[in-house]
Amino acid sequence: MLKRLYFFVFVLLVSCSSGGDDAISPPVEPETITPSNLVLTVNIVGADSNNPNGDGSGVIQCTATATNAVKFGFKFGSEAEIQDADGSLEHTFTTKGTNSYLITVFAYSSTDHSISTFKTIDVYVTDSSEPQLIWADEFDVEGAVDTAKWFAETVPPNNGSWWNEEVQHYTDRLENAFISNGTLKIVAKKENYTFQNSTKAYTSARLITKDKFDFTYGTVEVRAKLPASQGTWPAIWLLGSNIDSVGWPICGEIDIMEQTGADKNKVLGTCHWSDNGNTASYGLESTISNAATEFHVYSMEWTETYIKIFLDEVEYYEIALNNNLPFNKDFFLILNIAMGGTLGGTINSGFTEDTMEIDYIRVYQ
Repeated sequence: MLKRLYFFVFVLLVSCSSGGDDAISPPVEPETITPSNLVLTVNIVGADSNNPNGDGSGVIQCTATATNAVKFGFKFGSEAEIQDADGSLEHTFTTKGTNSYLITVFAYSSTDHSISTFKTIDVYVTDSSEPQLIWADEFDVEGAVDTAKWFAETVPPNNGSWWNEEVQHYTDRLENAFISNGTLKIVAKKENYTFQNSTKAYTSARLITKDKFDFTYGTVEVRAKLPASQGTWPAIWLLGSNIDSVGWPICGEIDIMEQTGADKNKVLGTCHWSDNGNTASYGLESTISNAATEFHVYSMEWTETYIKIFLDEVEYYEIALNNNLPFNKDFFLILNIAMGGTLGGTINSGFTEDTMEIDYIRVYQ
């Protein structure tokens, strides 16, 4: 009996120790997925050729794409990482001035493996105490002026002649106003031109922003080159937007720059208004020796309490304002060359044409 038991135990041990088909397989390693083709795009809001570092808001828009990515992480400089599922994120910088920032993006796979890339950008953040650009024309598009900004005025207010004994017809033709090589050209010409059954010997252009851009208070800067010919009367100025209802001079007028037809070595700054039904004005002048051959900046600062006029950032005119003057409401801009008249005077007999050239006009508040 004992022998049989030993035999049974021996057989059992031999059976349990044989490998056979029941051998244990090694563990399977988990699959590794790594993202690839990571691309980061950064758009600085308001960036253009004139403001390459943005419009001063400090806002940037980031977009990231990658193959096999299920989420993305963004780091802005030394700030903590911000994760986003679709790879689109907007961020606002607040440090004033122009500063460089490192933008880093991470792409994560479903197995939490990642790759990264980065870009360095310069972002401008404005100081809220600085004037902000609210309207401008840089005259960069060849051809006709932008009709969203300008209207070529051709019909005189009295459907006859323009004020001040001017002798030109204003037209809306390209011959009298066009943009080329980055500047606006307003061209006064000697030519017989008939308009509304009236024939005159000169043409020019008068561009206004009325009903397209009207504003109250601000800084206006215009970089311009003036005509040299005797008898030309160039002007950069503003009229009160309510002129149609109240007339001139009740509406008010601000002349940032006028030049007489006889003296091309001076420019004038003037304000006009109505004093109990009588025309009132205050004007001063500044000397200039090369207005027709070089560009100069003609500018104005207009606040609730004063109007100041500058030539190349040098102030030469100031008038104190009060509630009795009409300079506390909307005005619109005007660019023109008149011929002859009270300030143009005698036109040179050999005159054929001359040009006022505008590089830019900018308005800040």
